[in-house]
Amino acid sequence: MRIGIDILENEIIEQYPEVLEILLRDHTTQKNIFWATNNYQYLGKAYNFSSQISPELITAENGNIIMPRVQKDKLLQQSRSKEMAEVFTPSWICNAQNNLIDNAWFGRTDVFNTEIPQDNGTYKWEVKREKILFPEGKTWEDYVRDTRLEIACGEAPYITSRYDSTTGEFIEVENRIGILDRKLRVISENVDTTGEWLKAAQIAYKNTYAFEWQGDSLLLAREAMLVTFIENYIVKFGKEPLIKSICYIAYIISWNVWQMDGLKGVIPDSCGGITISEVDLFGNVKTENTFCKGCMDNNIFRHNGKYCIIKDWTKKDLTTGKSGRKIKFVDLLKSKK
Repeated sequence: MRIGIDILENEIIEQYPEVLEILLRDHTTQKNIFWATNNYQYLGKAYNFSSQISPELITAENGNIIMPRVQKDKLLQQSRSKEMAEVFTPSWICNAQNNLIDNAWFGRTDVFNTEIPQDNGTYKWEVKREKILFPEGKTWEDYVRDTRLEIACGEAPYITSRYDSTTGEFIEVENRIGILDRKLRVISENVDTTGEWLKAAQIAYKNTYAFEWQGDSLLLAREAMLVTFIENYIVKFGKEPLIKSICYIAYIISWNVWQMDGLKGVIPDSCGGITISEVDLFGNVKTENTFCKGCMDNNIFRHNGKYCIIKDWTKKDLTTGKSGRKIKFVDLLKSKK
C-alpha cells in the first residue's frame, strides 16, 4: 500500500477486496454507515444525508471523493466547522493531552516523549528511544489492555497520528503519539514472534474505542487505524500481515469505532415523531402523535432513536459463546450513575 496521508479506497479494494466492506459496516443498523452530511448531495441521490456509503460510491472514478479534512476545499472546511462544530486538533495538542493520561497511568512524566516549546507558542516533541519501563505492579500487558475512548473522533488524531490533521504533514511510525501508536510501540518492544504480536495487537484494538457523527470522517478514522496496524507490522517484521489478520483487525475496528450522535447515544438523526393508531371495539380509530421524550427533556436515556450497539470484548456473548458481548453504549453510562 502506498504510504501517505490520503488512504485511497481504490487501493484498499484492489489489495484487500474484503476489507472495505468490513470498514463500511454499521453493526447497530446491520447496514452500512451513512453520509450524515449534505456535503456530497450535489453528486446525486446516492450521496444524500441519509444514504448509505457503499464501495461503488467511493471507488473507481469516485475514488477521490472522500479525503482528509486538510485536503478539502477551505470553504467546505469552514462550513463543516460552523454546522457540525468540526474542529481538528494539531498533533502537538493531541500529544500533550495523551501525555497527561500516561503521566497519570505511569505515575511519572515524559514516558514516551518530551515536549519542546516553540517560539510561536506551539510544541514539538522528542521521542524517547529507550525501551519503555513500567511502574511496580503494572506490566506492558496492562497498558495494552487499558481501555480508552476518543469522543467525536473525526479522523481519530488522538488514536493514531499518521499525519497532522491541520497541516497534512505525514508522521513516521516511530514518531507517532496516538493512543494506538503507543500501545503498538509497547507491543513491538516486548514481543518478537508474529503470533504473539498479532494477539497483543488484537487486544490493543479491542480496548480502543471512538465514535463519530459524519460518515466520511468515520471511514477515514477506521482506515487510519487499519493502515496503522499494517504499517507497524511492516516496521516490526519487514512484511505485510496476512489478509485474514487484516480482516480481523478491520472487524474489530468496525465494532469499536462507530457512528453515533454523542449527545443522544443513538444513530444520528434517528429520533423523531411517532404516530400511533388504535382501533377500539366499535371500530373507532384513535390516533396519537408522540415526540421523542429524550429530545424534549434532554435525557439521553429516553430517546426513541436507535441506540448504538458496541462490544465488550472482555465478556462472552451469551448466545454464541464467543468473545464480545453486545451492549448498548448508553448502558455504560447508566452503570456510572
